[in-house]
Amino acid sequence: MNTKLNCQGCGVHLQTEDKEGIGYAPKSALKREEVLCKRCFRLKHYNEIQDVSLTDDDFLNMVSAIRDTNALVVHLIDIFDVEGTLIKSLPRIIGDNPIILVGNKVDLLPKSTNKRKLVQWLQSTAKDAGLHVKETFLISSKKGQGIDELTFQMENHRKNGDVYIVGTTNVGKSTFINRLIKQSTGENNVITTSYFPGTTLGFISIPLNNKSSLIDTPGIVNRQQMAHYVSEHDLKIITPDKEIKPRTYQLNSQQTLFLGGLARLDFIKGEKQPFVCYFSNHLKIHRTKLENADQLYKNQIGDLLFPPDLETLEILPPLTESTYRITEKKKDIIFPGLGWVSIPEGNVTVAVHTPKGLAASLRKSLL
Repeated sequence: MNTKLNCQGCGVHLQTEDKEGIGYAPKSALKREEVLCKRCFRLKHYNEIQDVSLTDDDFLNMVSAIRDTNALVVHLIDIFDVEGTLIKSLPRIIGDNPIILVGNKVDLLPKSTNKRKLVQWLQSTAKDAGLHVKETFLISSKKGQGIDELTFQMENHRKNGDVYIVGTTNVGKSTFINRLIKQSTGENNVITTSYFPGTTLGFISIPLNNKSSLIDTPGIVNRQQMAHYVSEHDLKIITPDKEIKPRTYQLNSQQTLFLGGLARLDFIKGEKQPFVCYFSNHLKIHRTKLENADQLYKNQIGDLLFPPDLETLEILPPLTESTYRITEKKKDIIFPGLGWVSIPEGNVTVAVHTPKGLAASLRKSLL
């Protein structure tokens, strides 16, 4: 059932069919005096910012208004999935407005990580993607790391203007905004007490003062993320929830590493050397001989090679193969939405198998 009502909180057109879609409200809510979408209802009554999702094109159409403002844009990315969460189209969305890049989930990286080098790496990656950022920060929305410094610099850069928070789905944007509000005010119920209707179509405005606001925008859906092709159960397995413990495998050529049953790496040619794996601690990695790999996958997918579970098997695209000749030292092979394998010594030929549509890629080593 579609309605002709708009949310009195954010102005979005209300609908009662898609619980995960923008503007969802249960039918019972339409009878209330104040009709709010689920997202605004949770915000007003439970102080929760909930993420909603849009396609890139929908988002472009919705937020074109940002180009006509004088605002600061805070772009939140997932350090564990930089390539999947960096919005390369951001400059044409926001015009000349300044960007602060924020790498979230820094608490998941090994404690030995050199934060200064990581910031430089992120700035370089953003620049290569066409994003010119004012500053780059590393934070953990979950743990509160880095939020104080970020909040201080946001205040400096916004020059009394609004602040737009943008990011893809699954990047932790909702937790980030809730943490920002709590850190800034020291209160848990600030949204309830100062909530007021948002600007337009799915934006939610949280007042910073009488003249400016913190504006939450819906998350962009990037289909090149593993999260869209696994069950909720498997997503919990592949999503890191605590500090990553690197796993090192000394491989000879003609050996294979299976990442559960979701991806695989074949060491085709090269001297024996370490392959360092950075994935969720819950994701099982299985080593075998290359000559046995195809048969093992056929016989053990969903059993020894787990995940996927039965629900994921129904939606997971078939694996496709790409071959890379890596001559340089310190290269990472990225498995989108899963993690990466670092090859410190180089001079190898590898074959990478990932679900169709989720292409692997190479980069300079992150760590």
